[in-house]
Order: sequence, then C-alpha cells, then structure tokens
Amino acid sequence: MTQLITTQLVTLDQNLGDSPADVIRVLAGKVAATGRASEVEGLFTDAFAREQKTATGVPGGIAIPHCRSAAVQEPALAMARLSHKVDFGAKDGPADLIFFIAAPDGADQEHLKLLSRLARSLIKKDFTAALRAAATEQDIVDLVDGALADKPAAAPASAAAPAESAPAAAAAGTTTTAAPKRIVAVTACPTGIAHTYMAADSLVAAAKEMGVDLQVETQGSSGAKPLDPAVIAAADAVIFAVDVDVRGKERFAGKPVINAPVKRGIDEPTKMVEEALAAATDPHARRVPHFGAEEQAERAQEEKGEHIGQKLKRALLTGVSYMIPFVAGGGLLIALGFLLGGYEITEIADKVVLENNFGNLPEGGLAIYLGAVLFKIGALSMGFLVPALAGYIAYAIADRPGIAPGFVAGAVSGFMGAGFLGGIVGGLLAGYIAHLIGTWQVPRWLRGLMPVVIIPLLASIVASGLMFLVLGGPIAGLTVALNNWLTGMSGASAVVLGIILGLMMCFDLGGPVNKVAYAFAVAGLSAGSADNQAPWLIMGTVMAAGMVPPLAMALATVLNKKLFSLAERENGKAAWLLGASFISEGAIPFAAADPLRVIPASMVGGALTGALCMATGVTSQAPHGGLFVFFAIGNLPMFIVAIVAGMVVSALAVIALKRFAVKKPVEAEAAPATVSV
Repeated sequence: MTQLITTQLVTLDQNLGDSPADVIRVLAGKVAATGRASEVEGLFTDAFAREQKTATGVPGGIAIPHCRSAAVQEPALAMARLSHKVDFGAKDGPADLIFFIAAPDGADQEHLKLLSRLARSLIKKDFTAALRAAATEQDIVDLVDGALADKPAAAPASAAAPAESAPAAAAAGTTTTAAPKRIVAVTACPTGIAHTYMAADSLVAAAKEMGVDLQVETQGSSGAKPLDPAVIAAADAVIFAVDVDVRGKERFAGKPVINAPVKRGIDEPTKMVEEALAAATDPHARRVPHFGAEEQAERAQEEKGEHIGQKLKRALLTGVSYMIPFVAGGGLLIALGFLLGGYEITEIADKVVLENNFGNLPEGGLAIYLGAVLFKIGALSMGFLVPALAGYIAYAIADRPGIAPGFVAGAVSGFMGAGFLGGIVGGLLAGYIAHLIGTWQVPRWLRGLMPVVIIPLLASIVASGLMFLVLGGPIAGLTVALNNWLTGMSGASAVVLGIILGLMMCFDLGGPVNKVAYAFAVAGLSAGSADNQAPWLIMGTVMAAGMVPPLAMALATVLNKKLFSLAERENGKAAWLLGASFISEGAIPFAAADPLRVIPASMVGGALTGALCMATGVTSQAPHGGLFVFFAIGNLPMFIVAIVAGMVVSALAVIALKRFAVKKPVEAEAAPATVSV
C-alpha cells in the first residue's frame, strides 16, 4: 500500500497565509507536486467546498480539512505546523497543526480506515504534543506512521483519564446511582473520514471520565458495524452526533435522544453526555420516534420554527413529489395509447377494452386494442392525480392520519371539477383539520383509535363537507376560467409565459423556484387533451428549459476546457446524460463553484428555449424523461431545436463570463472569500 505521508508532504513552522483557503491551497499544491493529484485547482475547489459546509477546526489547535476529489489519484496526507495560526472554526481558537486529507472518489476501504485512524489519534494529547515538539519532517512522518500502525480499537484520550475522575463526576451530580448509566451513540458526517471517528472517540473518552458506559456506531466511509440490538435495548439514552440522516434510526425508537451536529461531539462531548444523562431521567425528554403519534410529535417539534410560508411550501412540494409517479406512469401510457390508436382512442377505449380481447380483436386490429388498453390504464392512473396530490399534502401536515381525509377531499375535488386547485385546497383543509383533531386530549383508552378511526372519520367529514357545500363550486369555476385562458393563449402572451417558465426552471436548478414551475406544469397535465393542449404546451416548455443548464455546462467544458477544473470537466461528462434525462440538478456542481456566472448564463438559454417552445407549439404528455420520452413529445424537431439553441447560448454566455468577468487570483486576496466572483 502506498505510504500516505512523506517528508515532501510536511511543512514545518511556516506562515501559509491568513485564511483556511490559503492553507488548503498550499497543501493541495504539495499533494499535486508529489504526483498524487492531477491538478491543484480541482483539489482545492473540492476541499474548500467541503470546508464551507462544516468548519474542520477541532479543539486543541488542530484542523483537518479533507475531501474526496476526482483530482486525487493516490490517497495523500499533507501536514503543516504553522508559525502563524489560522482560524478553522474551532471554538477554542485558531489552529497551528493542520492535516489535509485528500482521498480519491473511489478510495479503497483500507486507505479510508487508515485516514480514520489518524483522525482518532489527533484527540490524544500526547500525540499532538509530540507533533508540536518534532524537530524534522521525518520525525512527523514517523509519528504519523506510528499512529496509523496502532490498532483501531486502541483507547483514545480516555487513557489519560485518572481513576479519580469517576468519583469527581459523581460529586458533580452527573451520576446518581452505583450502576453506570448506559448510552449509545451514532456519529456520521457527509465525508465520513475524519469528524465521524473523532466525535466517536471524544464521546467515549468523555463518558469514561464520567463513569458512563457509552458505545458508538460510526457510520463512516470505512464501513459501519451496527450496534448490537441488545446493547441498544439496554441503553438509557441515545446521542446522534450527525450531519446526515442516521441509517436504521428506527432501531432506537422510544429512547431519549440528544441530536446535534457531528462537530459538537468533538467540541462539547462532556456536555452532550450530561444532556443524555439528564434526558434519560426526564419523562418529557425528546425521544426517537415510533411510527405514528410520536413521529408526528417529533415532526411538529422540528417544524416549530417554520413560518407559515415554509410550511405551505413543504406541504405542497410533498404532495407534488408523491403525485408525480401517478402522472409519470399515466402520462406515458396515454401517450403510447395515442401512438398506437390515434387520438380517436379516447372515444372508443372503454368499449374496446370491455368487449374485445386477443381472440376477438376490434376493427383496426392489434394496434387499436393495445392502444385502448394502454390508454385506459394511463387514464385510470391519471385519475389518482388529484387524490394523491391532496392526500400527501395532508400527510405532510398531519402525518399518516391525514392521508385518508386528504385522498377523500381530492376525490371530491375531482368529482366537482375543481381540478388540481381543488386538490390543493382540499389537501390543506384535510391536513390542518386532522392535525387539529390530533391535538385533542382524549382518554387513554381512546388514544389507539385516534389515528386509525377518529381522525380520518372526522377530518374526512369536515374537509370534504366544506368542499361539497362551500368551496368546490367556486374553485371549479376558477379552474374552468384558468383552462379557458390557457386554451386561448397564443402569440406574444404564450411567448412571455414561455420566457417566465424558462427563467424559473434555470434560476435555482431544482430548488424552490424551479419546483414551483415544475409543479405548476405537472399539476395541470391531467387537464390536457387533444382539444385542450395548453397544459401539454406548458409541460413541454418546462421540460425543455430544465434540460438546458446541464447540457450547456457539458458543452462549455468541451468548447473551452481550460476554464474548468478537472472535477468540473468530469462533471461535464455526466451532465450530458443528466441533461438529456431532464435532471436540472446536473448543473449544480458548476453553479455551486461559480454561481454568479453559471446561473445567469443558464437563465438566458432557458428563457430562449421556453420562448421557442411556446411559439412553435411544442407539447409533452410526459412529466419527465427528457429525450427518452420522445414518443410523448409533440413537434419533436422543434423541441430539439429549442433545447440546442438554449444550450448553445448558455454555453457561450458562461464561457464569455468566465473569460471577461475574471475573478481575482486567490493568492492576491486578503479576505477569506477565496472563491468569490
């Protein structure tokens, strides 16, 4: 196995700058100079992007910037002992010991385990003291190699804890019984190389000093060994020190929980253990939810800080996300039905499906029969569109008890002709009514019936009753007016709408603005027909415009490679397929690295594509798929022309901006904002 650190990768007692970016750039240069990375810029970009997500400074004057990068060819560890300390975000101040971990995208498990082992060693005071006392680069290499050679199970800083620490903790009131408290913990960070393991060892060390039995499951890059179910069952509380979702969270259901970012497990392990001990004896402490009422309570606690606009947006997007599979399958099946049976299939599909079979084909033969079957399956699938939209909007508000009232309110909306607008209103009504009923204080014997009987029954009566008696008629009238306006839209008004939709699709590349435009298109898709193609026009415009940003960035990396880092050029290769599949998020890596150039350039091309699609009557009966659902696209040649035009314009625009709106060299900037534009 290649040695991770060499003397060429060690820098002692030098001033590497005033900011984390300065230090990371120098160390990235060291890695590239040894041939372990193909370029400095790509490695620096990936490492600094990771640094901006979570500061890598840890207590004790240490920082561990790290990343996985396509620019890294061999795993490397660069170390610097600074003469001028730099603030990497640790609570106890700037750092003078910097370890830069550079791992390839596909780093093997053995290297990842070694890097994780080093991270765990850095919380040992004797190890860091030896690093500060080392006289030569070779001394540093020998110390690090010794740390990497230790067994992973070697006790961390807790070994320095004297025997009298447990009584001291007892005197402080952290333990109140002779038997030690038992705590389990999970640590995890996005990269899973350093913070995951340092937090684990810091928590174990703090718990040992306090006389607490604490066992940790590290969900990191070098693999995870799940905690024994018996250990979890015996635990008094659980600590989640994580920046990502806990895998298998349901294993801890019902346990008192302390939840915090992984870095707090490094910075304040003692406080987290104390909080877990307090939660273990507090009947009102927050707990890992079960499925059902407790899960709903935790959701409510997490959402307490949201304002009404955020809650509405989250509920609407939840409804749309669950609705899309019905629309996707149904829309494509209807399109295939039209392809085989023609537009007349709408009039004869029911009769053909009921009266014919493979042994008794209708007039027109097999194509008509299969077209009718596909059309009918698609139509039935699309029939769930509004109920699913309403049902899962209600689910987002009231959890599982809201699903049935939401579906019923959505069905009422469809029955009354209120369409997707009625579904949105019905879902919101059902959700909030179900949520309100769920807050009622009822006798213990009735609690089990609340989520499965009482809440669905009462919420369905109230929400659907309001839709029938009060709201359904006016919303149906508004829906008819909206459909008439869209049907009559032509000329300049259609082009303006296309421009607006194109700008929205490219503004935040899968973010809220993009989702609003997409949700508008998908929600109206079921109203489309051969006589009313306006909803299909909107869907075609939205899909085409959303394909422009990733395709444009892919083209730009081909036209002028020098303007893009190696990582961006690699992303550009993937962006061809992502863009062709209508996955706007394929442009996010480019926008994250250079938002003030990439986003405006994308919006220019998206607006052009949207205008061309509306002006030339491009339609789509499919809500997703891009070029791969070509059979569902009306006026396919202009669909392709519009995408190509927007792609070329955006690619040329981003190249022009990168050439002429030149950012200052990082080395020349005094401020830490080294990736500013």
